[in-house]
Amino acid sequence: MLIGEYQHNIDAKGRVIVPSKFREDLGECFYIAKGLDHCLFVFSPEEWARLQEKVRAMPISKARSLQRFFFSGAAEVAPDKQGRILIPQILRDHAGLTKDVTFIGASSRAEIWNTAAWNAFNDNLTEDSIAEAMDELEL
Repeated sequence: MLIGEYQHNIDAKGRVIVPSKFREDLGECFYIAKGLDHCLFVFSPEEWARLQEKVRAMPISKARSLQRFFFSGAAEVAPDKQGRILIPQILRDHAGLTKDVTFIGASSRAEIWNTAAWNAFNDNLTEDSIAEAMDELEL
């Protein structure tokens, strides 16, 4: 399970260090794709395959937008010896990644955020919105 929050910097070439705990959980190579809320989703090979199967099982009329969104700009990446990955420009643009980057664990996936966008997202969360979502969990 991917949990936690980590701050890193992305360099001018688009490389960023992946937190070591995430590297352990994601494996030697993993997949990065456009995510919701202008972040990037990071999937282990197993979770990536699960996503592909779920999308393939959908009727094409519903699946085509998801296929285009998730798979068109996706990249398979492998950390170098320093634990860095190169994030393709199309994905950096989607998430607005320029310097300060926040990695978060989101259970079965990690997310990569522009730190200012992550902070703004959190500033907009309310106890009521969290309580409403928790009602769905029957907690």
